[in-house]
Amino acid sequence: MHFSTSIASALAVLSATANGALVRVNDFGANPSNLQMNIWVPANVVAKPAIILALHTCGGTGESYAQTARFGTLSDTKRTWITIYPSTKKDSNCWEVNTVKGLTRDGGGDSTGLANMIKYTIQKYSADTTKIFVTGASSGCMMTNVMMAQYPDLFSAGTCYSGVAAGCLAGSPGASPGSADPTCANGQRVKSSEEWVKTAKAMYPGYNGSYPRMATWHGTGDTLVRYANFQEQLKQWSGLLGVAFTKNTTNTPQSGYTQMVYGDGTKLVGYSAQGVGHIVPVHDNDDLKWFGLA
Repeated sequence: MHFSTSIASALAVLSATANGALVRVNDFGANPSNLQMNIWVPANVVAKPAIILALHTCGGTGESYAQTARFGTLSDTKRTWITIYPSTKKDSNCWEVNTVKGLTRDGGGDSTGLANMIKYTIQKYSADTTKIFVTGASSGCMMTNVMMAQYPDLFSAGTCYSGVAAGCLAGSPGASPGSADPTCANGQRVKSSEEWVKTAKAMYPGYNGSYPRMATWHGTGDTLVRYANFQEQLKQWSGLLGVAFTKNTTNTPQSGYTQMVYGDGTKLVGYSAQGVGHIVPVHDNDDLKWFGLA
């Protein structure tokens, strides 16, 4: 019995030292909206690792999202990326995607703190600045769109589950289901591709460079963030990336999902999930393929 207990204890120690763990970082630079930073660094991470910023849902936390979006635990095998799981504690833990400061580059909102988490991690771990990615679900997807619009020079690509176009909630009194103007979530904020591009570019005036690649997912049965928002996102990113719709591929990446390909499929794809409600489950392995980390 003593022998078995000793073996179990030794294995536990080996497991703890062989893998990463979620660790709080308290001083990562300017943090005007008092966010929390949690980081997962795999043991023996490679030189010049990639970074994934993973953004939780309304009501969630970075810690809980680490259990849903398994980029941290998956990195323990690959050891080629670091994952940041931040938390916001305001407005039912929903990301600030509605205010002027939150929709302005370095404007002093949540997006400013999130960008500083990325910059801190790049510096501390000598990360590869060509491999910086962002992903999120629901409110986290809304912020993914915002981060990619505000900091297109920081991110290489993003993935997004059941959200809205960047700027859709602009001017709303809040960003949570209980505080927001419902027009956006109900899919009633409809614009042309050109109008959505203008909305995104206003978040980083004067920027003339390229925008990150986007893969976005939405369920046809979503009654909280209506399916119409999926098309508005695709309008925005097709305009920003300069690609047009080319084809649908059914039952991809699984039965009941349709992949909507824009251009040659390397810059923008959408995934329509038939009958799926809010939220489309995170497909982390597909995300890693999109990021070039699989």
